[in-house]
Amino acid sequence: MDEVREQVRQRYALAAVQSQAEAEGCCGGSECCTPGSAVDVDEKFGAGLYDAQDAVSIPAEALAASLGCGNPLAVAELKAGERVLDLGSGGGIDVLLSARRVGPAGFAYGVDMTDEMLDLARANAVKAGATNVEFRKGTIEDLPLDDNAVDVVISNCVVNLSTDKQAVLSEAFRVLTPGGRVGISDVVAEDHLTPEQRAERGSYVGCIAGALSRTEYLDGLSRAGFTDAEVTFTHQVADGMHGAVVRARKPLTEE
Repeated sequence: MDEVREQVRQRYALAAVQSQAEAEGCCGGSECCTPGSAVDVDEKFGAGLYDAQDAVSIPAEALAASLGCGNPLAVAELKAGERVLDLGSGGGIDVLLSARRVGPAGFAYGVDMTDEMLDLARANAVKAGATNVEFRKGTIEDLPLDDNAVDVVISNCVVNLSTDKQAVLSEAFRVLTPGGRVGISDVVAEDHLTPEQRAERGSYVGCIAGALSRTEYLDGLSRAGFTDAEVTFTHQVADGMHGAVVRARKPLTEE
């Protein structure tokens, strides 16, 4: 598990450095980007999955660092004044977009374990002029937030990278206020695929091998305490593997 986490950390650290270099115009033949250093990202992932309107006034570095498989803001249906947490916030694109949607009365947090991504995200927040944001270092299995701290938890193609997804879902439940909700974009497998078959279709750090099946996701959300859970496929990313939207709600009262 520690080995997988380190592989994930290294990949996203490289993505942060590369996106910064590209935004500064030093790649493409310059010595600051060594041959073979680029992160290989499938066209089914990344900034292209955002509407052009969403990308307006977002720093180029945040867009370049996006490795997600959807647009969790559309999934979460954010409202003015809400407090939002992005799991695995990377270069900060979803936090910055969330901050814009919830407005000055709301707030957007990002949690990431990669120093390079945190540095990039904080710099992007300054460039975007976003004052209602905060990026915290931590893992999504052990969130650095208090109980009942946020109204919405979002995530963009990160839960599948965790080696303890049940802990992630339980932590999301803990930090949500009663009645709060999750709106997650993730890669999800069709139920008939075994873990071995998922691994044949792509790597763990490439968001494929570690993906849950639809039933596994729904069962995990239920065990964490969520209700009204649903997993909807949106687009295919590999044979039997799909980008998906995941929604669920924390009950208003303890059952």
